[in-house]
Amino acid sequence: MPTSSRLRVLTVTLCLVTAFAVLPPSGIAQQMKVYELLKKSVIGGEGGWDFLSIDAANRHLFIAHATQVDVYDLDREQVIAHIPHTEGVHGVAVAGVNRHGFISCGKTNTVLMFDLRTLDTIRRIPVGEKPDAIIYEPVTERIFVMNAKSEDVSILDAQTGDVIATMKMPGAPEFAVADEKGYIFVNIEDKSEVVRIDAKNHKILATWSLGTGEGPTGIAFEQETPALFVGCANQKLVILNAATGAIMDTESIGQGVDAVAFDWRMGLVFTSNGDGTVNIFSSPDQGWRKVAKQATLRTPRGARTIALDPKTHNIYLVTAEFGPTPAATPENPHPRPAILPGTFALYRYGMTKEWRKTYEKR
Repeated sequence: MPTSSRLRVLTVTLCLVTAFAVLPPSGIAQQMKVYELLKKSVIGGEGGWDFLSIDAANRHLFIAHATQVDVYDLDREQVIAHIPHTEGVHGVAVAGVNRHGFISCGKTNTVLMFDLRTLDTIRRIPVGEKPDAIIYEPVTERIFVMNAKSEDVSILDAQTGDVIATMKMPGAPEFAVADEKGYIFVNIEDKSEVVRIDAKNHKILATWSLGTGEGPTGIAFEQETPALFVGCANQKLVILNAATGAIMDTESIGQGVDAVAFDWRMGLVFTSNGDGTVNIFSSPDQGWRKVAKQATLRTPRGARTIALDPKTHNIYLVTAEFGPTPAATPENPHPRPAILPGTFALYRYGMTKEWRKTYEKR
């Protein structure tokens, strides 16, 4: 993602609370808590951060953190390793069947391939300029790397790491998502569009407008409708029909969204926003033609990326504490406050018992 959008620090002062009271989807009059803070784990270190990725099989959470990837054990709840030499790291793709992981290193224009079990580096692969988001496509067993500056996508063999092809995009590719049927959907950030790609034949099949949504960042996929949930920089969540590209709904979200997650078992969509909020949506009819905002979870400011554990339904966010914002100068008209060393932390939120019971009765 562009530095301007990735590291935007908002001046909203928000305090951390554990949950926000909302009406349950059943329409029961009383209010209940939805998600609550379960644990804060201080990771420390310096520098910025980006995407979070979960290896469900090995119970690892990969945290893109400045020049390394922090590996957090979800069950032991502690950092167990660091994968170094990933300067400008943005994301990690997990190819579980192939037992390989892939890390996009934005400052070196490379992808680092590693073993998911041992976490040892296998090889470093040259790709396009400023590789950012990176995903695994299970039907073709290929890795798709979104190269923001060169405006193309590098396609790698998940078994060997070899570059199979490079696809030119109609603009700067942002995050992407696979439908597990051989197709990929990519946000084109500077054009406010989504492109649908045939993963096997490396062809763009369709280009869809996001309507009033501008600057798409995070994207998630729901298989039954099928639907796409696209978080946009102008504080909108756009819901597209993934078969036709038709816009089904547009909802308001917080400022500084950078990621979107979907829990298909619970029927919840999450947008993580840098202003210190996570918006949580559901669909009244589960058809996703219309969504309803079920909660706004208060989080620490800067917690703009999110990962969902499919086993526990917990969500994870990371952020740090910040110092004062420097005065603006002609050379730096939009200064950002410094990240305070040693304050980088992981936050785990979980469903409350009341909310979980509500969903189990549906």
